[in-house]
Amino acid sequence: MSKGPGLFTDIGKKAKDLLTKDYTTDQKFSVYSYSDTGVAVTSTAVKKGGLSTGEVATQYKYKNTVFDVKVDTESNISTTFTFTEILPSTKTIASFKVPDCNSGKLEVQYFHDHATVTTAVALNQSPAIDLSAIIGTPTIAFGAEAGYDTTSGSFTKYNAGISVSKPDSCASIILGDKGDTIRASYVHHLDQLKKSAAVAEITRKFSTNENTVTVGGLYAIDQLTVVKAKLNNYGKLGALLQHEVIPKSVLTISGEVDTKALDKVPKFGLAIALKP
Repeated sequence: MSKGPGLFTDIGKKAKDLLTKDYTTDQKFSVYSYSDTGVAVTSTAVKKGGLSTGEVATQYKYKNTVFDVKVDTESNISTTFTFTEILPSTKTIASFKVPDCNSGKLEVQYFHDHATVTTAVALNQSPAIDLSAIIGTPTIAFGAEAGYDTTSGSFTKYNAGISVSKPDSCASIILGDKGDTIRASYVHHLDQLKKSAAVAEITRKFSTNENTVTVGGLYAIDQLTVVKAKLNNYGKLGALLQHEVIPKSVLTISGEVDTKALDKVPKFGLAIALKP
């Protein structure tokens, strides 16, 4: 594949991951297993409040094809086929869910050294169509996306964004929610290995004159342990500790507290991922 500007969804992704990834207030247990034939199986159990759910995901890779199947405790089955290089510089993704017969979706991604174009079409009688395009380089990129509902004949979304990346930092601005929201983010890596970083994000919602400012960071205590924290202008403070207890197996302890309402009980989460 081309080392071009990436996908539109990559704009602002580094900041989003730093501020959201691995933060949880649930109890989650995951077990991963792999075979020499290219089959990977993931079993996940989640307890949220008093409700417990589970999911088993199986992935099989063969040459340029990846086959994914997920089955949850409610007997919902999600299937995804990913084909790489059916045509030069393309990736094709077909997905559907059972028993929802109208959930089928076909997505085609085209990668070029200076542009990426993605088209997704729902496989039903009144398909929704999503289209995104991004031009530039891995250093600076401009992109836009739009969604169109053929049933109502109206746009479901139209967004635009810009991203500027350097070896030690990344900045992005996204105009979303049909122009109602603007989000700017900045990530700065504090070491060459990018194991420690600082992040800031500012979101403005024009219809409500609401501003949200969030700052956070990631710090590697040692090769096995990292800590993350975030705080927004509404006083929501989140933190997590992630430790590799045995090779490739990670324990994550996270929590959230409202610093402006300390009488409320803090929320805590625990996640364990076991990998061979």
